[in-house]
Parts: sequence; C-alpha cells; structure tokens
Amino acid sequence: MEESTIATKTGVTLNAIQEDANKHSKCIEDTNSIKGLFVVKSANRWIEEAMNRPIPKMLFSEFWHESELCILFADTNLGKSILAVQIANSISKGIPIRGFKLEAVKQQVLYFDFELSDKQFEVRYSENYTNHYRFNDNFQRVEINSDVELPSGVSFEEFLNQSLEKAIVETGARILIVDNLTFLGNDNEKAKDALPLMKHLKALKKHHDLSILVLAHTPKRDSSKPISRNDIQGSKMLINFADSCFSIGESQKDKSLRYLKQIKQRNSEQVYDAENIIECEIIKLTNFLEFEFANFGAESEHLKLFDNTEKEELDSNIVSMKQENPNMSFRQVAKQLGTNPMRVKRILDRI
Repeated sequence: MEESTIATKTGVTLNAIQEDANKHSKCIEDTNSIKGLFVVKSANRWIEEAMNRPIPKMLFSEFWHESELCILFADTNLGKSILAVQIANSISKGIPIRGFKLEAVKQQVLYFDFELSDKQFEVRYSENYTNHYRFNDNFQRVEINSDVELPSGVSFEEFLNQSLEKAIVETGARILIVDNLTFLGNDNEKAKDALPLMKHLKALKKHHDLSILVLAHTPKRDSSKPISRNDIQGSKMLINFADSCFSIGESQKDKSLRYLKQIKQRNSEQVYDAENIIECEIIKLTNFLEFEFANFGAESEHLKLFDNTEKEELDSNIVSMKQENPNMSFRQVAKQLGTNPMRVKRILDRI
C-alpha cells in the first residue's frame, strides 16, 4: 500500500528508483574502469556488455560486416571502384549481389568518390551517355568541392576530416565507402603517415557506429606470389588498424578474370582463403559495370608461372639495375621489377 501511494503521489515507483540507482552505479563503475590508456573490466563484464549489442550482419558476405573498418586493396585497373560501387548499390537497395550475401537492411550509403569525375562516373553507368542506370536515392555520391577555400590556419587534411564528419552527422548515414585511401593523406606509402589516418577513421567508426569500407592501392607486386597483407600500400600498419581486409587479384591464366581473397577477418572464419577464392568477371550487359560471380577456385591456379627463360631474364635485370643504381635498396629494385625484396637479396647475394 505504501509503495502504491508513493507511486500515485509522486509518479515514481521503487522500481524506477532502483533502475536509476543501478544506472548511476554503472556510470561510476565505468569511470573507475578507465586507467589512463586502458579500460579494465572483468571478462564477464565485457561479455555482458557485448551481449547487449546486436550481432554484426554481413554487408558483403564474410568479407565485410556491420561496424567494421574494412580495407579493399588491389593493383590499379583491377576494378576496386567497380566492385565498391556495386556493393554500395546493393546495400542502398537491400538486394544482395548474385553469389554473395547481404544480411543488413536497405539503408543510406555515403560513397566518397575521390577517383572519378561526374562524367567518368556517368559513362560507367550508362550506354554511351544514354539509357542511364537508376540508382536508389539511398546511394549518396560525394565529390570534393573544388571551389571551396580552406579556412585560415587549417590544413587540407584537417579540413577534409572535419568535412567527412560533418557529412556523416548531417546525413545520418552509417555506411561509408571511401575511394580511395591515398587521397586522404599526403604520403600513405610511409607507415608514420598511415597510422594517424587509420586512427582517425577508426575513431569516426566508433564514435558514430559506422561501417567503413576503404579502398587502397598495392605497389607493383610479384604476380607469381599469393596475395598477402604485405602487399598493401602504406605497410601492414594499415591492416593492423582494420577489422577486416580483402583483395582483388588478377588471373594470370585469363586476364578477363578477377578473384577475391580474404586477408583478415574478425567477425567470421576465413572462408575465402588461398584454397577457396571467388572468381569473377567484369561485365557490362547494358548500363551497369559490375563484377559477376563465376566460380570458386584456388589462388594457385591464377598465379604466374615462370619458365627458366623468364627467371634468367629477371635475375639479369636485378643485377643490371643494382649495378647501374648502387644506392637503390632491395625493396626499390623489387618494386621496379615487380618482384619481392627477398628474391632481389638472394640473387645479389650470389654475386
């Protein structure tokens, strides 16, 4: 009777008071768990908090899940932008790409296009500038405003990051695709420049609960070797800050084929490894340039096979280049000749 009277007169029940006290206690506990750079909680507490968050859904099969910062990397002209637009189109319409899985609901996507002009984008998604493909209005394409002036005392990178967050807040979008990473910093081939950039993207992801797909280049690589995390431009540090990562490879047995390979994953097992890559073709039946699922296969079937003549020619080129440029490092020689530094070292050590 007494509790009922209190609830009637004040509009507050004992249960509500208890819930408020629990929240206050939790806030104090959260504050006490912060130890400078670290957050210290019991393993059970971490699991209890994780249980209150939804299970991440697939945005592009096991390659990219919700709430992940994912990197897609490949050499130039292998179709990174084509696949990224196709993924954005799929999410914006809530329709999976044939051969791939989409678990998330139809939603808005911000596609930051730092690669193509509007006319270049138009021709890809039309029939010679006619019969244009109709995207869903959830697909929001973003370009740099070339007419805007930088605020006084603010660097281009700072203004870019501020504008990036402004677009996120004002549109309410939770899916971001950035094409490509090299535009967002001065020199991503150096680890010291890549590190703060990835920290900023990760901070944005956490603060706004985003799912981010970032496109990145690879330097010229040895096409006889399997793709690995060592191939990404900007060093392995980029991948260390990513939740997931996958790559596009070019088939050496059929130049019209591409293959997709998982490099890193946290929310699933590695399904698409070297023994189970996805083979695709790039097609344009009418007005939409896209990756079409072809088959599953092994990466070894698509790698370059050197015969003795090619090996001897490469070895000779390594020796000649080093003799002509004694100050070149093994890595620089390897990059110029499309091989790996260990091979360069091995050949030069012989002589």
